Amino acid sequence: MSIRFGNAPCSWGTIEGFGEGVPYSRMLDELVAAGYGGTELGDYGFMPTDPQRLRAELESRGLSMLGAYEGVYLKDEAAHQGGEARVLRVARLLKAVADVGDPNWSPLLVLADEHSRDLPRLRHAGSIGPEHALNGADWRTFAHGAERLARAVRDETGLRTVFHHHCGGYVETPGEIAHFLDLTDPELIGLVFDTGHYLYGSGGSDPQTVTAGLKRFQDRVWYVHFKDMQPEVAVRARRDGLPYQQAVGEGVFCELGRGAVPFAALLGQLRGSGYAGWVTVEQDVLPGMGEPFLSARANREYLAAVEAQAETG
Repeated sequence: MSIRFGNAPCSWGTIEGFGEGVPYSRMLDELVAAGYGGTELGDYGFMPTDPQRLRAELESRGLSMLGAYEGVYLKDEAAHQGGEARVLRVARLLKAVADVGDPNWSPLLVLADEHSRDLPRLRHAGSIGPEHALNGADWRTFAHGAERLARAVRDETGLRTVFHHHCGGYVETPGEIAHFLDLTDPELIGLVFDTGHYLYGSGGSDPQTVTAGLKRFQDRVWYVHFKDMQPEVAVRARRDGLPYQQAVGEGVFCELGRGAVPFAALLGQLRGSGYAGWVTVEQDVLPGMGEPFLSARANREYLAAVEAQAETG
């Protein structure tokens, strides 16, 4: 099996509740026209929540459902119960369409910390220091909550859970990713390696940071997001103390090939490690930031060129 490419609603402006994108039907039509074969679910309610309607939308376009992102405030044990209800609601919908499209892929529950709730983390996204980290007790609560949710998803639906390290949340830096993985069961929780969040969260712009990170964590990588990071915007955001959402609005996550993430090297690493799943392209687009379809098509054409270059040596 080869690596296949999908895209996600965030590339069309539907981003975790702080962006109103285009209607889902247009988004899916444009996703297919841009050359992708899979999609993520997006915010619950963006696409149909009736399983038969969702199935019909996917089947009519020949699309696979790759997964769904759900943020939970894992630092607070009181939030775990409500978080479990939300992730199970999403997981049931994913399970209902798991057999659509790619027979070798089951959708993943993409679990993340509910980022941007705590001002120090929000304001220092991309430049996190030790003083902003969780303490020991909070880490235990955080990891226990993640395992609780992943176990509930597995036990009820049989689906797997991957954790999404995310700028503005409590698992952002390479050290925080490593600590989270050390605290959690490798049979229960994998990692979605997000290239743009990894580079921005590392506090730098060196492309080798991303390839080194993928190598470091490859044993836990079950899924991959390809997102680029614009280094000049990142430097300005860190210098001026821009909160995470403002940095996104300034274009810190740019079209593929226009930033510092070394996608050719990453594709080579993924193939060399035996990864043969889906890679989802994400380019966070807020209203007024451009034309999503044109960017999605440009991103797919860039990846096709990278693949062709790799094949010719």
